[in-house]
Amino acid sequence: MRLALAEAQEAARRDEVPIGAVIVCQGRVIARGHNLTETLTDVTAHAEMQTITSASSFLGGKYLTDCTLYVTVEPCLMCAGAIGWSQISRVVYGATDEKRGYHTYCSTPFHKKTTITGGVLEQECSKLMTDFFKKKR
Repeated sequence: MRLALAEAQEAARRDEVPIGAVIVCQGRVIARGHNLTETLTDVTAHAEMQTITSASSFLGGKYLTDCTLYVTVEPCLMCAGAIGWSQISRVVYGATDEKRGYHTYCSTPFHKKTTITGGVLEQECSKLMTDFFKKKR
């Protein structure tokens, strides 16, 4: 999760919403990314989407069944759908997103074998988001 936080901090430096993600496969980091929606003027350029694309390219296939995704904020419904389609085995997230997190819309958008762990380094992840939006307002 600390690597995902570093990605989120890089996003903040680029004036992007500070969300970072890392995918680990068999104990090795195979992909990392952060939000690029402003940079790419693309609403789908979320950290999770960037990282899933990178991991799939690295592994040479669309399924990430032996992988764990670490992301600083609870995935939105779009990202949860992509996580489900990619069949990622495990999702670990930091802060809950009460407004746009997947749990607001449905309880289980992931693949049936995916395990979910929330609240990892939650305070650090939440503070990064809170500080970013305080500066914006």
